[in-house]
Amino acid sequence: MSALEPERRTLLAVDDLHVHLGASHVLQGVSFAVAEGGVTALLGRNGVGKTTTLRAIMGLSPRRGRVTLAGEEIAKLPTHRIVRRGVGYVPEDRDVFAGLTVEENLRLAERNGTARYDLVYGLFPELRERAGQRAGTLSGGQQQMVAIARALLNENRLLLIDEPTKGLAPLLVTEVARVLEQASELATILLVEQNLGVVHRLARDAIVVDQGRVVHTGPARPLLEDPALVRRFLGVSGAAV
Repeated sequence: MSALEPERRTLLAVDDLHVHLGASHVLQGVSFAVAEGGVTALLGRNGVGKTTTLRAIMGLSPRRGRVTLAGEEIAKLPTHRIVRRGVGYVPEDRDVFAGLTVEENLRLAERNGTARYDLVYGLFPELRERAGQRAGTLSGGQQQMVAIARALLNENRLLLIDEPTKGLAPLLVTEVARVLEQASELATILLVEQNLGVVHRLARDAIVVDQGRVVHTGPARPLLEDPALVRRFLGVSGAAV
């Protein structure tokens, strides 16, 4: 951190997080901190525990360890109470309600009567046009817009976003990255993303997980611009530039 750069407050802290799924010890003492503001990328090869980490933070996977949000312990809270403390979650497979309309999907996400429809429709004007359309008939990219819009509808402090560009065409990847860039000005984002170009564009910090453990933390750019580190930690050749 530059001497001229103000110290950033820790918003989310995860300490010695363990998750067992069946006979598998998926998370084996994961610890990291997410500074308030901007995007922190949670990186790693497939199957190393990134999605499980997000689900454990949300209380969707059984876990042991400490999770604090702005200094408050939340690991013992049920998911709905974590959400009420200002944590939004965009799951990997979108999980829209296919039989409900776009508008109904958004209405279900409303909390405390302060829904930000002007913001959401400003970012996703297509959703206003398709408000009466059943979500199950939308394209994959449009469903991803609904999933992100649900998280942005409320004034969340923290957004956990899992693989938002997965399976999307290049033009939609660019659009989603643009929206996430704007969203990061409104809330802190912990982002799981395999597209290193998107990570390079968005992320200020990076956390790398391997085999259920954190193996690297630090600024994102030096990691992503070092081909040897990218190959070592992420299993791909080259670097994101």
